Amino acid sequence: MITGHCECGRISYTASGPVEDFSHCHCSQCRRLSGAAYASFAGVSKSGFSYLSGESDIRSYASSASHRRIFCGHCGSNIGVDLNIEPDSIYLAMGSLDGTLELPKGYHIYVDSKASWHTITDDLPQFSADSED
Repeated sequence: MITGHCECGRISYTASGPVEDFSHCHCSQCRRLSGAAYASFAGVSKSGFSYLSGESDIRSYASSASHRRIFCGHCGSNIGVDLNIEPDSIYLAMGSLDGTLELPKGYHIYVDSKASWHTITDDLPQFSADSED
C-alpha cells in the first residue's frame, strides 16, 4: 500500500498496487514546480488510487495540452500529474509519498531541458524528451 499527503496534511491519498514507473523529469515546468534540478514521479494505476481526505482542497491546471498538474490549494504542495496519453495512470510526486517504497529502475526524461548548473551523475537511462524517445 502506498500512502502520501501534502505538507499541510489536508490532502492525503492511497494507492494499492506497485509503483509501475519511476522517472526524474528535467523539463522547465517540473524544475519550477519543484524548485529543484528535477522532479521525481512514481507512476501508479488510477484504478487503485483514491483520496482519503482533502478532495475539496485539490486544485489543478493544464500546464500543457497533455499534462494536468495536481496540487494542494492550501499549502501548494505538488501532488502529481495526469497525462492525457496515459489515462489509466497517475504520476505522484515522490516528495509527497510516505515511507519506503519498492521502485522499478528509474530513468531521466527531458534531459535536453535540464538545468545548466546540474550534472546527472548516475547511470540511469536518459531521454531527450519523454521515455518514448
